[in-house]
Amino acid sequence: FCPGCRALQPPVPRPDLFRLMDCDRSFRIDAQQLQRRFRSLQRAVHPDRFGRRPPKEQYYSEQHSSLINKAYQTLLNPLSRGLYLLELKGIEPAQETDCDADSVFLTEIMEINEKLAEPKNEDILEEIETVIKVKQEELTKEVTAAFERDDLQEAKKLLAKMKYFANLEDKLKSKKIPS
Repeated sequence: FCPGCRALQPPVPRPDLFRLMDCDRSFRIDAQQLQRRFRSLQRAVHPDRFGRRPPKEQYYSEQHSSLINKAYQTLLNPLSRGLYLLELKGIEPAQETDCDADSVFLTEIMEINEKLAEPKNEDILEEIETVIKVKQEELTKEVTAAFERDDLQEAKKLLAKMKYFANLEDKLKSKKIPS
């Protein structure tokens, strides 16, 4: 907001999402604090509050609201938060094609994919869901440790593995949707 006239100003190009959400630039975040900040910012700039303002302010309000949603979703999710941290440090995320993941890991991913390709079986789907959840929690802990050691290459490798599990989770969700 303009300090003089209190008019909403345009968002800055490419803002630091951590700063916007009032968080430390760290992989470890306080989800409750993030949610409080999200709600507070949305209350201040939500388009519903700008219905009677000039069209330019209405437009800025939509931009701010969209940016706040993006920041919240990016920082709330461990995978996107980790990838964003790497981006801020100038490190390209690992591509799945150049993933030098170990053969044991790739075999595990392949086996889960094969189970997902089988005809729908609720017991197997629940088993896969549990495996994915446990693996994602383990990887999140490992990524946290890697970032805290400032071992960005290790964080990059672990985030590539997290991507595989996020893809499996998406496949699982689409399989569970009743057809």
